[in-house]
Amino acid sequence: MQIAKVCGTVVSTHKEPSLTGTKFLLLQFVDEQGNLRQEFEVAADSVGAGLDEWVLVSRGSAARQSPGTDQRPLDALVVGIIDTVSVDNRLLYSKRDQDR
Repeated sequence: MQIAKVCGTVVSTHKEPSLTGTKFLLLQFVDEQGNLRQEFEVAADSVGAGLDEWVLVSRGSAARQSPGTDQRPLDALVVGIIDTVSVDNRLLYSKRDQDR
């Protein structure tokens, strides 16, 4: 899994029928220092993540292991909304701080 920040949404009115009703998010990956990388990905959202939240992203075949996604052509799936990230006893991210 990887950590990413939700930076937008993607709307597609015409798509593969198995993706009907699927919410898509535009994600920007985060490095181990908490800096945004210049890598973006579109991912299906299975947890109701919102703009500016940090999320856990499952990619590749693991993205299709979630119930109901095994027949969908997904390369990335948001599987969690992050509450906190700490590295070397240093708080890198706190959802609570973002909500203020």
